[in-house]
Amino acid sequence: MNKVILQGRLTRDVELRYSQGENATAVARNSLAVDRRFKRQGEEQTADFINIVAFGKTAETLEKYTHKGSKITICGRIQTGSYTNREGQKVYTTDVIVEEFDFCEKKGETGAVPEQPSQPTGRPDPSSVDENGFMNIPDALESELPFA
Repeated sequence: MNKVILQGRLTRDVELRYSQGENATAVARNSLAVDRRFKRQGEEQTADFINIVAFGKTAETLEKYTHKGSKITICGRIQTGSYTNREGQKVYTTDVIVEEFDFCEKKGETGAVPEQPSQPTGRPDPSSVDENGFMNIPDALESELPFA
C-alpha cells in the first residue's frame, strides 16, 4: 500500500501549468513545509519540505483557493522518478501525488497574507465568512469544486 497523509503550509503560491497535447491536463507543483513532531531542547522547530504534485481539478482548486502559507492536509501517494540533468548526472526525485486535500484553517489564521488582485477574479469574497468560520461560496462556483 502506498498512502501518505501530510499536514503543512504551502511554501509559495501555486503555479498552474497545463500539459501539452490534445487533452491538456492541469498540473500544479509546490512544496509543503511539514513541521517535525519533536524538537530538541533549546532549538527552534524544524520542518521537512516535501514536493507535492496535483493534477486536473485538484490542481485547479489548489491554485484558486490557496496561497503561500495556506495550511492544508493532503492525502496521496509517493512517486519516485529520475532524469538526467544538463551535466549528464542522473537525478532522483521523490514527490507526493495529491489525490485529495482539505483546508485546515479559517480566514485570518494563515501564516501569510495573500496579495489582493487589482481586478475581480470571479472568486468568492473571503470576507463573507459564516458564524462557523466557513467561506460562503456562490452557487455558480460550486459546480467547479471537485469536492462539493
